[in-house]
Amino acid sequence: MANNIQAIRGMHDVLPHQTPLWQSTEQTLREVLGAYGYSEIRLPIVEKTELFKRSIGEVTDIVEKEMYTFEDRNGDSLTLRPEGTAGCLRACLEHGLLHNQTHRLWYYGPMYRHERPQKGRYRQFIQLGVETYGMAGPDIDAELILLMDRLWKRLGIRNKVSLQLNSLGTIDERLVYRKSLVEYFELHLEQLDEDSLRRLKTNPLRILDTKNPAMRDVVANAPELMAFLGTESLEHFHAITAVLDDLAIDYTINTRLVRGLDYYSKTVFEWVTTELGSQGTVCAGGRYDTLIEQLGGKPNHAVGFAMGMERLLALLETVTDTSTANNIDVYMVRTGAVAEQEGLRFSETLRNEMPRLKLQVNCGGGSFKSQFKKADKSGAKYAIILGDDEVARGEVAIKSLRDEQAQQNMSQQAALEFLQTKLSGSTI
Repeated sequence: MANNIQAIRGMHDVLPHQTPLWQSTEQTLREVLGAYGYSEIRLPIVEKTELFKRSIGEVTDIVEKEMYTFEDRNGDSLTLRPEGTAGCLRACLEHGLLHNQTHRLWYYGPMYRHERPQKGRYRQFIQLGVETYGMAGPDIDAELILLMDRLWKRLGIRNKVSLQLNSLGTIDERLVYRKSLVEYFELHLEQLDEDSLRRLKTNPLRILDTKNPAMRDVVANAPELMAFLGTESLEHFHAITAVLDDLAIDYTINTRLVRGLDYYSKTVFEWVTTELGSQGTVCAGGRYDTLIEQLGGKPNHAVGFAMGMERLLALLETVTDTSTANNIDVYMVRTGAVAEQEGLRFSETLRNEMPRLKLQVNCGGGSFKSQFKKADKSGAKYAIILGDDEVARGEVAIKSLRDEQAQQNMSQQAALEFLQTKLSGSTI
């Protein structure tokens, strides 16, 4: 017998017992984003490879090592999107959405990177992205942080995450800082690991983000970017912290918080947790005004964030009881040919009258005992029992599956009213 075909490494299934938490989290995301006036945009999974080379940069790990790139039948180079910002901005430029307009947008869906799979990091991962365009002031930066703060509270994990902030200043300010940083690290080459020696020539700011504990001291003593910022950049940053202070939102200024892409400027922020081991960043964002020109648009303003859903779900699982999330309300047991037909008719009547009712009808036959085992295993609160004798009397039996209440026989109308009363909190 041939071996079973398995899923591609790093591309995982979400099984039925896992989907309720996904669904409830997705619903909360939509509600919070809607409360702030953000609109959904739906984007292609496949884009021209050139889009990511221009936005991310050809000499980056993502483009050189991690992208899923292929030629289509026309010979065009296409790529499964490794992130969403470039595609969202491409769509806005293509459809003329940035001309004298402001936009608050969000998107949701799979992204693809060929990297080593580990807990919370996959080759196909689901990402929420939020992008805003046309707003230069620090108020929109602050709004994104307030939105996330509200989301954490709605999800019940505000005490599990903490906010880190920094400012990268302007490109000119960063160039001066970069020169000072390179000069400092060149005096300490013996303390740099192989990865940092490579970054010294390509992207020295990323050395500050190293996870190597042996480099902790040399990084701690490096010059700080904040000391190189001009008045405008500092005022922008302090305006954000003033909002957070006014609303009593805790944060830490992390002067080592950087980005690997040059198009970021001014604000950068991350929400981090200590609950997920090395995968501590739950959400990351920042301002990226210069990317618009990089992709052919006129000078404009942009700030946003992205959040990996698998990592968020892993964090939610530490505080959420998912054992009953997929339970149904009522399980219908049917015995006898007449009862089987009448049961389907009555089940549709119940669904018509109670649109949110979770009702599962036993299908495929089985003894009365085996059907009751299925009813109990389903997690249902009540069982409806319908046999040929009940049909002849115009009745059904209702049995509570979660307590010791006696089974009750009643008319179908009375059964409907009984369920409407007992399940009113969740199904009507």
